[in-house]
Amino acid sequence: MLKRSFDILLSLLLSILLLPFLLLISILIKIDSKGPILFIQGRVGRNNHDFSIMKFRTMRVQSEQKGLLTLGNHDSRITKMGYFLRRYKIDEFPQLFNILKGDMSFVGPRPELRHYVNYYHQDDMVIFKLRPGLTGLASIKYRNEVELLKKADDPENYFINVIIPDKLRYNKMYLNNRNFLLDLKIIALTIIKVISK
Repeated sequence: MLKRSFDILLSLLLSILLLPFLLLISILIKIDSKGPILFIQGRVGRNNHDFSIMKFRTMRVQSEQKGLLTLGNHDSRITKMGYFLRRYKIDEFPQLFNILKGDMSFVGPRPELRHYVNYYHQDDMVIFKLRPGLTGLASIKYRNEVELLKKADDPENYFINVIIPDKLRYNKMYLNNRNFLLDLKIIALTIIKVISK
């Protein structure tokens, strides 16, 4: 109850405080490239149920047709504005509304595409006891994931067989050790990592 109360209060407060900034970002996205302001995509959430995650759009329209994975910070599909939004994780801000709605939490496993969840083993499904998070232990470790994928000979294979299992290990570690103080530490560490980029 403490975690959910914290999520509601903080997401509501940030949504109100950041509203002018979010409106400005929305205008800049429209000026920068054609397409919608938001990128909405199906992800897998708590209890293995699908939900629609919201992000500011950082890629050109129909980029998913060229692959599900982003390869490097300078992937040719990323817009000029998108590069800035991704660098400082501003593209994730619309997820405050996912948190407020109850689809997500501030801290938890990052929600994955159903395509990749299909590669999970049965004992990995335990992480779906949790609401997916805006950040988490695995998110901090793999904050430069797109650069790792760019360097891989076979990015899809590397993601499925190396990154996903390691992320799941961190997510299970969080599941078994989670508490409110740990959440605060993860949030603080995430902010530090983003600012220090």
